[in-house]
Amino acid sequence: MFEGVKGFFPPPYDPKEPVDFSSGKFLKMWQGPQHPGITGNMSLELAIAGDTVYDCKTHVGYLHRGFEKLMERRLWMQNFPLVCRIAVPEPDFNEYCYAQAIEELAGVEVPEKAKWLRNLTLEMIRLASYLMWIGGQAGAFGHGTIIQWSATMRDYVLDLFEELSGGRIYHMYIIPGGVRSDLPEGWTAHALEVMETIEKNLDDIELVMFHNAVFKMRAKGLGVIPKDWIDRYGITGPNARAAGFRRDLRKDQPYLVYDKLDFDYVTAEGSDAYDRALVRLGEMYQAIDLIRQMLARMPSGGEFKTALPNPLHWKIPAGETYVKSECTRGEYGFYVVSDGSDKPRRVVVRGPSYTHAVSVMETLVKGQNIADVAGLMVSLHTYPPEIER
Repeated sequence: MFEGVKGFFPPPYDPKEPVDFSSGKFLKMWQGPQHPGITGNMSLELAIAGDTVYDCKTHVGYLHRGFEKLMERRLWMQNFPLVCRIAVPEPDFNEYCYAQAIEELAGVEVPEKAKWLRNLTLEMIRLASYLMWIGGQAGAFGHGTIIQWSATMRDYVLDLFEELSGGRIYHMYIIPGGVRSDLPEGWTAHALEVMETIEKNLDDIELVMFHNAVFKMRAKGLGVIPKDWIDRYGITGPNARAAGFRRDLRKDQPYLVYDKLDFDYVTAEGSDAYDRALVRLGEMYQAIDLIRQMLARMPSGGEFKTALPNPLHWKIPAGETYVKSECTRGEYGFYVVSDGSDKPRRVVVRGPSYTHAVSVMETLVKGQNIADVAGLMVSLHTYPPEIER
C-alpha cells in the first residue's frame, strides 16, 4: 500500500550490489549479541528499508573462542574440559570426536560396553539439545508456552546426566579408552520414566505448536533452501533432510553401535522453517526410541574403559586422523594431528554452524520481513563458539 510513496522504499535493489548506507535509503540495525532471537552470543548487522531486510552480515566472537590454538598448548587429557565449550548445549559430541581421534592415533581399543554407553549419552544430549532448540523456535514466533514445557523436559535429561557423570551441562564422561563410569544403580529405571514423560510432552508440543495457525502461517514458506544449495553450500543434518535428502552419518557411515539399532532417516520435502522443525520433532521421538533400545540391550557386564598410560606423560604416536559424527545440526568432525609429543600438533573442528549461520543465513535473510529474522535464524540451528573456534 506504500507503492509510490516517495522516499519510503528504495528503488528496485540488485542484491549483487553492496548496500550504500550513505544514500539514506537504508537503516543499519543490529540484532544481538544479547537478543532472544539470536542463537547464542552473536549478532547480525542488518540493512533495513521499511520492514524488509536487504543485506546481512554475521558477527561472532562475543563468547569464548580460540579453542583450536588453546588445545595445542595443553596435554592431550587436559583438553577434555575445553572441548565441551565448543558446543555448549551438546558437549558430548566434542568429547566423542576428540576421544575417538586420540584412540585412532594411539591404537587404543574401546570395550563393547563403553561403545553402548557412549552411544547412549550421544542420543541423550541430542534430545536435550533439540528440546532447547524447539523452545527457541517457538519463542521466536511468540509462543512462550512451548519454552516453559521444553525447558522443563530438558532439565529432566540434565538430571540424568548429573546422576551419570556428576555434571549437568559439561559432563566429560567420554574419555580415551571408554567412559568414566558405569550406569549407577536405579539409573535405567529413572531414565525410562523420564523418556515416557518427555514423549507425552512432545505429543502436547506437536498439538499446540505444529497445529497452531499462527506458527503455520509464519513458518511455512520461510527460508526455503533450494535443493541445489545442499551440496553447493555443504548443508548437512536436519537442514538437508528437510529438503528431502536421506543423509545421516548414523546410517550412512555407522559408528559406535548405530548399526545394531533400528531406525530410519527422518525427512521432509518443503525445506522451509516449518519442515525443518518437523524433522527435528521427528528426531526427538527417534532419540527417545533409540535410548529405549539401548537401555534394553545394554550389556550387563564387562569393562567400560581401557587402562591408559599416565595422562600427564602420555605421548601420542605421530599421525593424523579425522573423526566425524552426526550431531543435531549435521556433520561434526575433528581433524587431529600428532607429532609424537604430549600435546596435539594441530586440531581443526569442522561444525555445520559456520555454513548454516554465515553462508546460508546471510543469503536466505535477504528479502525477508524483519519480524521473521529470528524465526529464520533459529530454524537453521547454530552455535556461535563452533564458528569462532
